[in-house]
Amino acid sequence: MGKKIFLLFAFFSILGMGRAQEIELGVFGGVSYYLGDINPGKHFSQVKPAYGLSARHNFNRRVAVRLSAFRGQLFASDQVIQFETDRMLKFRSNITDISVQMEFNFLPYFTGSLKEYLTPYIFGGFSAFFFNPKSDGVELREIGTEGQLVGFQGRDKYPNYSFGVPFGLGIKYSLTDRIGLTVEWGARKIFTDYLDDVSTTYYLDGPNINPNDIEQLLSDPTRSKLPEMQRGDPKNNDWYFFSGITISYMFDLSGGPKCLNEQM
Repeated sequence: MGKKIFLLFAFFSILGMGRAQEIELGVFGGVSYYLGDINPGKHFSQVKPAYGLSARHNFNRRVAVRLSAFRGQLFASDQVIQFETDRMLKFRSNITDISVQMEFNFLPYFTGSLKEYLTPYIFGGFSAFFFNPKSDGVELREIGTEGQLVGFQGRDKYPNYSFGVPFGLGIKYSLTDRIGLTVEWGARKIFTDYLDDVSTTYYLDGPNINPNDIEQLLSDPTRSKLPEMQRGDPKNNDWYFFSGITISYMFDLSGGPKCLNEQM
């Protein structure tokens, strides 16, 4: 229910931005990927498709504000990354990301210009997101793989939402007097270490795990770890990324000539 309310809020916020004289509505397509305890450093490893919508209001040729709603999937496996070869953990999670960002163009730009039609840009802002890590179809949050359900060392069940700081860079290009294209790479520095369900220590006596108990095996697939042995690194939170292309269309709601064009 919380996710539906949040998405409805984002939808009506985009409509509200449309009250400005000019608004660019865009469709995003690209990839998403993650860095964290399973994949600590390999960018663009095990990428998955991502898509989304965005609305941009240009204050002037240099500064714009953008609201985005992106949907993607994150996946990583110890067998592929091989950072911890004796752990054998993996996860897959859909992620829904809502963000508000400020954009700064390095060169003067607006969609439709014949002279100021290309610029690199950077952006930064605030985001909220929903996630739900799974392995072999089992929701890992619901089984407490690090002892959350039994209160091991005082641990509680982590929420399936969190917040982050999006930032990144890209290039804008005006294709026609109404259509613009952006190519972008964006990172999310987030405030949870459980995006992959891996953060602290083991809590089960691995050699005594029942091999027919799938829930216990997802905590320690190797059946070799002891309680309080390190499972992840709680000192560093996880990250996720979106990279792709957005095609946008400029709507002029003033009924007159383009505001930015009049400045030429």
